[in-house]
Amino acid sequence: MTKPIGIIAKTGNICPESGVWKVVGSPTTTAPIAKGNRFPPYRGNAVSWKLIQLA
Repeated sequence: MTKPIGIIAKTGNICPESGVWKVVGSPTTTAPIAKGNRFPPYRGNAVSWKLIQLA
């Protein structure tokens, strides 16, 4: 089952859905992250990632 756009996950968690993920907050960035990979830190910090586009 496909996870909905807008779900949030944290650095270190396993990605539940392949797609384009965006860091919540500022500064921000986007990254393509594949299902099953771990969410990376951003600028050396643990962050929350939000799904903005399905792969």
